[in-house]
Amino acid sequence: MMQRNKIAVTGGIGSGKTAVCCILSELGYPVFSCDEISRELWKKEKYLKTLAEVFPTCTEEGKIVKEKLSALIFSDAEQRRKLETVSHPRIMRELLNKMNGYAVCFAEVPLLFEGGYDKFFDSVILVKRETEKRIASVMQRDKSSEEEVKRKIAAQLSDREREKEGIVVVENNGSLEELKAAVKSALCAIGV
Repeated sequence: MMQRNKIAVTGGIGSGKTAVCCILSELGYPVFSCDEISRELWKKEKYLKTLAEVFPTCTEEGKIVKEKLSALIFSDAEQRRKLETVSHPRIMRELLNKMNGYAVCFAEVPLLFEGGYDKFFDSVILVKRETEKRIASVMQRDKSSEEEVKRKIAAQLSDREREKEGIVVVENNGSLEELKAAVKSALCAIGV
């Protein structure tokens, strides 16, 4: 019987989860992404209709407006939880289906601990990065203001809250070469 090894890659916004997943992919591992699955969901009429029903204030002409929804969920924790109950079970179901059949595979899961999804994985890699670097990275990537990014960071668990026994930490404060070395060390620590 082949050992199954599902490994989650998590961390706060702007920590470098995607960069770590790119490195894992370059090393030949299958890598999946909750954000990618979320983008696929946003193309499905049934999902958009559900969102419009749950968040009527975020619609225009009966259609959900992503920017309005984003502004609402990052300013209201209760509304954010409501969205998570609609989207996260769908995303996780799709993610776990995609991961089936691989001896070793990785998944980028931004809200792993917030949603209690760590129980579905054999190992966890936590990507950590200095807050200032995270803010600068997200501002550049998303064309967001510093205040918007800080709001998003505040809405997530801190690295200290994410760190649990058995979690493998990858520090992302240096060069790409240093990050690649840290990823390889993490793989050794996990035993893959």
